[in-house]
Formats: sequence, structure tokens, C-alpha cells
Amino acid sequence: MLSVELHVHSSLSYDGRDSVDLILQQARAVGLDAVAITDHDEIDASLAAVEHAPAYGLVGIPGMEISSKAGHVLGLGIEETVPAGLPFGETIARVREQGGIAIVPHPFQESRHGVLAKISREELARADAIEVYNSRLLTGRSNRQAERYARSRNLPMTAGSDAHVSEMVGQAVTRVGADERDADAILEAIADGRTAVEGKRTPWHISFRQAAGGAKRRVKSRVTELFE
Repeated sequence: MLSVELHVHSSLSYDGRDSVDLILQQARAVGLDAVAITDHDEIDASLAAVEHAPAYGLVGIPGMEISSKAGHVLGLGIEETVPAGLPFGETIARVREQGGIAIVPHPFQESRHGVLAKISREELARADAIEVYNSRLLTGRSNRQAERYARSRNLPMTAGSDAHVSEMVGQAVTRVGADERDADAILEAIADGRTAVEGKRTPWHISFRQAAGGAKRRVKSRVTELFE
């Protein structure tokens, strides 16, 4: 089983902090086999990670966290940006057109753009997999809801740290029974449900720091836009 981190943000995300190299260094340090940088509606850092990952003994998986009209969707195995603001079903279709898979992160967390605030449980089942453990939790209730849902629909399950700072990479990992140690084999195994999840909570003080840093960067970005 390969240890894979499927949900990480770099400084290219409005609420991320660290560079691709710092993320890859951490991934290597904690013994991961593969990592996907999934920035908000941006893909350049992820593509850079794919290029640099072999130097760290890692497999880089290209992807991004897409802001669909319903909420967030992880598109993995894609190399071109999927536009934000598309309907949930079209977002999934755009990911699959590129040969990728669509994973729904934190679906039960409305405050973090979970899709179930705007789509039905039946529509959610169109996803290729459900993130059932997200390390940025408060009570764990939404993770348990996601796991119950995935099991009830026999959907593949994944985990992700949702790290916005490099030291949190690897807080949650997906164990993947891939036939080969490469991105295509890993994504195929996830879609087939050959996964197990494990993880631990991001310490609250780090979650709060991440949130505060993201808010500060959003304000700075907005002010810059206004005066350009």
C-alpha cells in the first residue's frame, strides 16, 4: 500500500503559505510515496510539483481544488485548469474529459464550501470518491457523516490533510493499493476503491493560524484589485 497525500495547498492558493519545494521536503520527511498539490482554482504549482517530485523520491499527482457552483471538488490527474463556477455535474465531466478523477472533499461542511449545501445526496454519488477524513476538523462529526455516506453508496474513500502550511502535510493519508508506483496507477486504484484512510486532527492553533493568514491574504488581494 502506498502512502498518498491528496489534499495540499501551496502559496499559489489565496490561503496557502509555502512553496512547492517546502511541501515536497515535508512529504519526503514523513515517509509519503506520493503527493497532490490541489490549489484553489490554480494548477501551476501542482504541475511544478509533478516535475520536481522525483528528485525527492516522490510521485507527483497533478490536480486542483475546483470551486464549482455547488462547492469544492478535487480534480486529480488533470493538467489543464477546470474553470470555477461551473455546475457540479459539469465540473466532474470536465475532470473526466482530461482522464482525471473527481473527489469531493469535506462534503458535509457548509462553512468550508461542502457541496451538500447545494446538491442532493443522489447527485453527490456521481463523484469518483469521497474524502471521508479531513484533518482540519473541529468535532469530527462531518468526517463521520462523510464516511457513513460513502459506505452507504459503496463509494471509494480518501483522506487529506487539507494542509495550508507545509508542516501539516501528511496529517491524513490515503493508503492506496496501486499496481505501480505512478500517478495513473494510484488514481486507478482510488477509483476502484482500493484505499484505506488514516489521519489525525490538525492542531487547533495551526488551523486558526491558517484561517487568519488566509483572511489576511484575501483582504490584501482585494485591496490590490481595487487600486490596480
